[in-house]
Amino acid sequence: MPRPRFWDPDGSTYGIPTYPWRLAPDGLATRAQLRARGLRPGGQEIAAQILWRSHRARGGVRAAYLYRLELALPVRPMTPAKWAALAKANAARRTCPGCGKDRGYTIPTSLGVCVPCADAFSLTA
Repeated sequence: MPRPRFWDPDGSTYGIPTYPWRLAPDGLATRAQLRARGLRPGGQEIAAQILWRSHRARGGVRAAYLYRLELALPVRPMTPAKWAALAKANAARRTCPGCGKDRGYTIPTSLGVCVPCADAFSLTA
């Protein structure tokens, strides 16, 4: 039976241990998987990577880096200052630069202004 593509558990070909999609060993997780468990890498080095072919990537190959679960640290809690900054940033995304109103939804970047302002502009143009 041929070995799967991107199978390099000792890192001799790719420099770090490399596994194909869905074949990484237990004890390793991506950043998203760590976050789902309430963890973060915590400054540790990349332990391994997953490679897979993708038409969306420039070279036709995408990568996801893996971190060791036993070295992961808990996610830092949000401070009141961080909550305030996040609320301010979200308010800025909801405020239309054309009319200055908080529209209650994120202003579409494709329009640059709220929908009523975009409609008014398209009727006059």
